[in-house]
Amino acid sequence: MGQLRADEFDRFVAARWSALLHLARLFTGGDRHRAEDLLQEALVKLWFAWPKVAKEAPEAYVRRVLARAAARSARRRWWGEHPVDQLPDPPEVADETAAVDEQTRLEAVLALLPARQRAAVVLRYYQDLPERDVAEALGCPVGTARSLTARGVARLRQLLAEAEPVE
Repeated sequence: MGQLRADEFDRFVAARWSALLHLARLFTGGDRHRAEDLLQEALVKLWFAWPKVAKEAPEAYVRRVLARAAARSARRRWWGEHPVDQLPDPPEVADETAAVDEQTRLEAVLALLPARQRAAVVLRYYQDLPERDVAEALGCPVGTARSLTARGVARLRQLLAEAEPVE
């Protein structure tokens, strides 16, 4: 029975690794190393809960763990980031497409949001979860999740307007 459990878990991780890592990167504001650590922590918790959640919704469980761990991580550690008045110029690379530039710009601006707002926006709009599921993943009431999302989107709009690319 233990080998079957391990095989199912391995298949889930192999199938969902890249999507979960991308989600973790969004939660951490684009920091790949923190995202990998965060995802590893979430997968360890999933392993122990696997018998309970394997048949139900393992991805929802991991999403919830990632969102909560990202919020905790942002509260307990200082990562050496300093707020600036102006975003740095995006790198000038001739072979990058406009879509990649826009995604990079969005990730940079997402990184400026507080962790809970960033998590709410990512879960609501990137993962396309209903407000109820966002609230459940963040461990807060629906009204709080709605408020975090609205404030996060408003702040994103403001930051994106301030950081319009110069052409």
